[in-house]
Amino acid sequence: MNQRLIAAVAAVPLVLGLILAAALMPLPFVVYAPGSTFDVLAKGENEAEIIQVLGHKTYRTGGELRMTTVLVTAPETKKTLFELMGAWLDPDDAVYPYEAVHGKDKTDQQNQIEGEVQMVTSQDAAIAVAQTELGLKVTPLPGVAHVNSDGPADGKLMVRDLFLEIGDRPVKTPEDVVEAVRDGTPGKPLEFVVLRDHERTEVTVTPEQGEDGAQVGIVLGTGFRFPFDVQVNIDPVIGGPSAGLMFSLAIYDTLTPGSLTDDQTVAGTGEITPDGRVGPIGGIQQKIVAARDADAQLFMVPPANCEEALNSDNGEMQLVRAETMHTARVAIEAWAADRDAELPSCEDVEAS
Repeated sequence: MNQRLIAAVAAVPLVLGLILAAALMPLPFVVYAPGSTFDVLAKGENEAEIIQVLGHKTYRTGGELRMTTVLVTAPETKKTLFELMGAWLDPDDAVYPYEAVHGKDKTDQQNQIEGEVQMVTSQDAAIAVAQTELGLKVTPLPGVAHVNSDGPADGKLMVRDLFLEIGDRPVKTPEDVVEAVRDGTPGKPLEFVVLRDHERTEVTVTPEQGEDGAQVGIVLGTGFRFPFDVQVNIDPVIGGPSAGLMFSLAIYDTLTPGSLTDDQTVAGTGEITPDGRVGPIGGIQQKIVAARDADAQLFMVPPANCEEALNSDNGEMQLVRAETMHTARVAIEAWAADRDAELPSCEDVEAS
């Protein structure tokens, strides 16, 4: 055996080792996979209804309104080449660059807080939209969307507190709240008047020094003064704003006689704005697959996601373009009355 052949044979284990090491090395990509679906009209943990209402008559009927989820690689987790190849070969999964999904330097904790804030604000917007759809008046007010643990406001301010006054100064917008807190003195108690459970409550918080002045350790959001209480009891770990449309439809269905879906299964997704518009979300193709596998017959699609949705494997499930909560509600009612009714279609968006 000559020296060249001996060298080649000796190099084989090294080459194989390098290939294996490369295949197991974490890569900056994220996998999207179909997640679970949840019937928002159903009962959750402890056999309690997910949609809880106090102060208004409810109508518990049949049918399902399913919110959809997508499984996303966590911010501080990266996939190997083998895992990415498996996802790439699976027609129901998708692979995206890490920074396109999570951005730079985002931790699991930051992602969790962001998801919890989005869930609180999306639920409140959904309640506001559903009550407005019923012709009721809701009043927007700046509110607490998250309280940082061990921060100045921890144990004093609460999520969904609505700000009325800070330091004897009336506040009506999140910007008013930020300005009033920054004008406070770090280390000196600051008086807050908030609306909590429909009652004016006085709270004292001592701000600390932040990068831009005094701060109390909260995340602000837009809350609402509602004519009666509605709660969406769903695990906050699910996170994100994409269930807003389905929350609003489920709340409306719960507050009105009869079954909105004619006892059938409707799924969907979409962020809801306080004025009822449906905004885009991520992972639409994986959510459609999850809804299809849950035997949904209709799927409500945000207009901005229509093009991507048309490339998904929706089976026999009909894709309905949902511009607003109102148009989504009207479309479902039309379909419930006539399965052959002409509904807003994603194909109309593609043709225009």
